[in-house]
Amino acid sequence: MVPLPGIPILATPVPAGFPSPADDHAEERIDLNEHLIAHKEATFFVRVAGESMVGFGIHHGDLLVVDRSIDAIDRSVVIAVVDGDFTVKQLCRIPEGVLLRSGSATHSDIFVGEEQTLTVWGVVRWSIHQVWSCPETSR
Repeated sequence: MVPLPGIPILATPVPAGFPSPADDHAEERIDLNEHLIAHKEATFFVRVAGESMVGFGIHHGDLLVVDRSIDAIDRSVVIAVVDGDFTVKQLCRIPEGVLLRSGSATHSDIFVGEEQTLTVWGVVRWSIHQVWSCPETSR
């Protein structure tokens, strides 16, 4: 993974409510690696395909920051491998086994029974997505 160069960060937080004047200069520089990656050797990026996790704020095309060194706990969003197929879902431990919960009413949850193989490949720590773009300016 190539470290990102320090990017300026405004000294004053930007309110999400009413407009407020922002600082004209950056107080410090921020390295996104320091904020997004806790375990460098165990962290990977994964691109999302599909809309099954929109209820969790994960959209088609998002870049997920996945940490393989973290133990998944109940309700963690994980990259799972079920019978050899990768998926991103919320891990739910239930009395009958494991339910991989979808974040969309139009997509089914996955119940993992005893006859299936489940591997939790990593825990999703961040989802990075573009908020909005004009067709003329998107890259």
